[in-house]
Amino acid sequence: MDLNELRSQIDRLDSDLLSVFCKRMELCRQVAQYKKEHDLPVFQEGREQAIIEKVREKSPERLKDASAVFFTEIMDISKSLQQNDLYRKTKEYAPGTLVIDSKSRIGCQGTAGSNSETAARKLFKDNDITFFHDFESVFRSVESGETDFGIIPIHNSTAGSVTQTYDLMRKYDLYIVKTIKIEITNCLAVKPGTDISSIKKVYSHPQALSQCSSYISQHGYEPVESINTANAAEYVSQNGGERAAICSENCAALYGMEIADRGISNVIPNYTKFICISKKFLVSDDADTISVNLRLSNSEGSLYRLLSKFFISNMNLSKIENRPVADGSFDVLFYLDFDGNVKDNKVTALLSELSQELEYFKFLGNFSEI
Repeated sequence: MDLNELRSQIDRLDSDLLSVFCKRMELCRQVAQYKKEHDLPVFQEGREQAIIEKVREKSPERLKDASAVFFTEIMDISKSLQQNDLYRKTKEYAPGTLVIDSKSRIGCQGTAGSNSETAARKLFKDNDITFFHDFESVFRSVESGETDFGIIPIHNSTAGSVTQTYDLMRKYDLYIVKTIKIEITNCLAVKPGTDISSIKKVYSHPQALSQCSSYISQHGYEPVESINTANAAEYVSQNGGERAAICSENCAALYGMEIADRGISNVIPNYTKFICISKKFLVSDDADTISVNLRLSNSEGSLYRLLSKFFISNMNLSKIENRPVADGSFDVLFYLDFDGNVKDNKVTALLSELSQELEYFKFLGNFSEI
């Protein structure tokens, strides 16, 4: 038998498989309708496991694992379609409308001149801003109602994720309502009159130090961590000596500092993304990204099966981040961003599916970027 004949036989079998697959999905649709009418759950772990065991028993030895994967995928598709039918009009995700006005109270970490203030001004041009000592204080202020919105950095294009922000998003029941991207233009700033050759220590936020690590190493400076770039600039402007700060040029000007060097980031351009958090579930009309936090069972194929759900629903994953569970184990939590809006029935069906099937699931918000 030649190659063309073998391929012809495969094509005929593929056609048969498609026909049988469609018939199976139609039966699954009817099952979903029955479950809806009788208030039954979609996911029945015992039945699924029994089917997989039967498949393994009936399969040739060399195909046992492959057959199990094949039928598991079919059942995952079936469950996703059933969920879509059951939760097509769910009211679980009913947000308010995000309104940006001058009356909103804004919280940022740091002091005037910080990158957080720059991000806040991009969204809230004339609002009063309250500055807090650390990130968690901003989260607390939003949770307590002291402020309406908080601005917190979450990711830098050079240094990566701000891990503390992810941990705080899990700890506090707040929502991401917007993201803001700003370009970070790091410079080396000193107190006026400082002898540049005498500099031994550079002060800044850990992210800024990381973004400029090559420059720091090249000049033999000792990096010293500060709460943020503005605090570093303020401290160096008052103390001088053998110290310099890494901050933005605007921040240097604010504290009357002299710029010793410009363009010192490892990579240029260099951007940081900030999130705007709210106690209320608010969504803007142009929201196009959804963020969730979840934990998977420590079993083979669990991540693959999770990712398959997004593929089945034709939804693009734009980010996958993981953080330790911090319970003594080496398990991790996943933070996912994917394209979508909670007004879309397919999106709410997927969110309902995830919340029901996973051992831990948290919806973090629906937002757009400015």
